[in-house]
Amino acid sequence: MNRIISRTAAAAADTGSKALARAYSARPHSAAESKREGTGGARAKVTVHTIKKLYSDGKPIAMMTAYDYPTAVSCERAGVDMVLVGDSLAMVALGHDDTSQVTLDEMMHHSRAVSRGTRSAFLVSDLPFGTYHADESSAVRSAIRMVKEGRAEAVKLEAGRRAASRIDAIVHGAGIPVVGHIGLTPQTAVALGGFRVQGKSVANAQALVDDAMALQEAGCFALVLEAMPSLVAETITRLLGIPTIGIGAGSRTSGQVLVYSDMMGIFDRFTPKFCRRFAEVGVTMDRALGEYKEAVRARQFPHEGAHTYAMSPAAEESWRAHVQRSYGLELADARGGHEPGHAATSTTAAAAVVPE
Repeated sequence: MNRIISRTAAAAADTGSKALARAYSARPHSAAESKREGTGGARAKVTVHTIKKLYSDGKPIAMMTAYDYPTAVSCERAGVDMVLVGDSLAMVALGHDDTSQVTLDEMMHHSRAVSRGTRSAFLVSDLPFGTYHADESSAVRSAIRMVKEGRAEAVKLEAGRRAASRIDAIVHGAGIPVVGHIGLTPQTAVALGGFRVQGKSVANAQALVDDAMALQEAGCFALVLEAMPSLVAETITRLLGIPTIGIGAGSRTSGQVLVYSDMMGIFDRFTPKFCRRFAEVGVTMDRALGEYKEAVRARQFPHEGAHTYAMSPAAEESWRAHVQRSYGLELADARGGHEPGHAATSTTAAAAVVPE
């Protein structure tokens, strides 16, 4: 077998599992493949054990979303620890109004694309709305498809303690690592009253703590905490024995995640309060596209010689003579652009003989 499966008693002990959970790379790579493109430095493949080591050493975990090959390569070059194919792609990549519209097939399509650009980072993919809610067997089937067809190494579920049995089935029944997600859960934002901060009252904060403890017990190896007061996120982080990844949850979590399109300044509808825009790529893209259009209009692109291909001098001379003789066209010199000409008649075209 090409795939080496590593199952350890330590992995089971960490989550109090009833069966041993898988904690290895689903796509082993050679040392050459693990080189970070563009940096020249080699990085070992990040696995569940790597994430646990970062957590135990107190080193913040960097997670970023990616939706296709180019964004995955960007994350890989930056050396982020975990890449998340989030269902936020429904909004930022597919233009939907919310994340509940994306399908499992669409998520797997994007996950496969991201996997091609992800060499060393650990790849987690969201299970979309409706694919794990019915029962344990449907949840396991969806998770298995995401691993087999989507090439994910772990799956993420937006769910509280009511989904504990489904998470348990995925982790201990199928041996697939699971990242939990509590707080603001965009898949069910309608039931939460919209995209609202969660845990602002004592009762709601306690409910989040209860959810977190239940998901750890069910076997999650990490937990995303979204849009909750910093004190609540800190409480959960200090109570748990697994890493917490914050998004709008303050600075005291075990790591952070942002939506790529938000932090790059690409998504045009809104920017969440918790997001820091590290670049204004959208502005740069708009400017570049505008310059391209104007260059085309002014026949300044493509520039002959710099962006074009040439014939040998002898072939060019022969071709010019052939076109003049056969079609009556005078071709522009190397500095010219396209000039509309008369269409050759079918008789002329049929009679044309190309010189050898």
